[in-house]
Amino acid sequence: MTTAADSDPEKLWLETPLIHSPHISARLNCNVYLKLEHFQPGQSFKSRGISYFILHARRQRGPDVHVIIASSGNAGLAAACASKALRLRCTVFLPEGVDASTVEFMKREGAEIVTAGKIYLDASRAAEQAVAADSNAVMVPAYNEPLLWEGHSSMIAELTRQLPNKAKPDAIFCSVGGAGLCGGVMLGCKSVGWDDVPVVALETTGSSCFYQSLALNPGAFSTTTEPAKGVRPVHCDKYDVTVAHLPTLTSRATSLGASSPASGSVRMALDRKGGIKSVCVDDELAMQAGLLFANEHKILAELACSTTLVPAYSRELFNKLVPPSTSGDPRTVVFVVCGGFKISVMEFDEYRTIVESKLKRQTHWEVLCNGEQWKIAV
Repeated sequence: MTTAADSDPEKLWLETPLIHSPHISARLNCNVYLKLEHFQPGQSFKSRGISYFILHARRQRGPDVHVIIASSGNAGLAAACASKALRLRCTVFLPEGVDASTVEFMKREGAEIVTAGKIYLDASRAAEQAVAADSNAVMVPAYNEPLLWEGHSSMIAELTRQLPNKAKPDAIFCSVGGAGLCGGVMLGCKSVGWDDVPVVALETTGSSCFYQSLALNPGAFSTTTEPAKGVRPVHCDKYDVTVAHLPTLTSRATSLGASSPASGSVRMALDRKGGIKSVCVDDELAMQAGLLFANEHKILAELACSTTLVPAYSRELFNKLVPPSTSGDPRTVVFVVCGGFKISVMEFDEYRTIVESKLKRQTHWEVLCNGEQWKIAV
């Protein structure tokens, strides 16, 4: 089975490996597969949707189109790599403080770099002004765009070919920030006839715009709730959903750092047959998952990526999210290891210290899922 993006003859992303994890499978007593998106040209899943968007821009605007994007890292890398492959001019607007290795990677791919402001929103406003002043320019969106979701959906078409016996999984796990990846997963599932497959979307409590948006709309949780303190609800007429706008972001998982999610992804989550399980975890729990994953699989996962892996290291949490079958048949699940360039051995050393300190002071983790609060043993 394919999607429109998956069958595009000019697609620029790679069909990434799907590997069986004997370590996680044994721990969870099921068949666990890892979709390894860090092998993409830009080292994250963003190479799919962003390159697909840029490819369409070149087709519509011609070879002189000027690609402009605001980013704190991974989206800019994806745009730089795609633009280089298509021989297009690319300018990346960054906030202050982006790691030097990330900037150097973009420059090696031929991108022009402009530093604008202290936060992503400052960079985004400067990028929009640059687009307005350049008739050849196009603004590449970060996550709120159907073409991005279509590009990201290609990974689901790949899963239909890669899973043994073309089996339909019992769940797909992914991280969620602005909900571009999650939107792609849901769209891909619908395209290949997997709309009944549960999607588990994980984010950190300090960047929970998707969770809080779902909570404001009837259908996802058992009851709708009032906005959390400081959260501004905004209704989107196009998709007929209410979206939460967060006043601040406190999570260190900066790649999940969207103040509001894609309204179209919220709509898909509310409408899909298989529903969605929206989960919030502490930064420290995501750090712990990243450390354990690195020890088992010898892969450094950015904090946004290791958020996805939290249930892989807690059988108690995993069984709550994907209950064992009454028939006793083994469960088959996929974790989207979404990748990301913004990680280092030095950061992992810091995470280890933070996690060790946290574990001395508590006996359980608090996890939110679809309006419920669970206590999960450490």
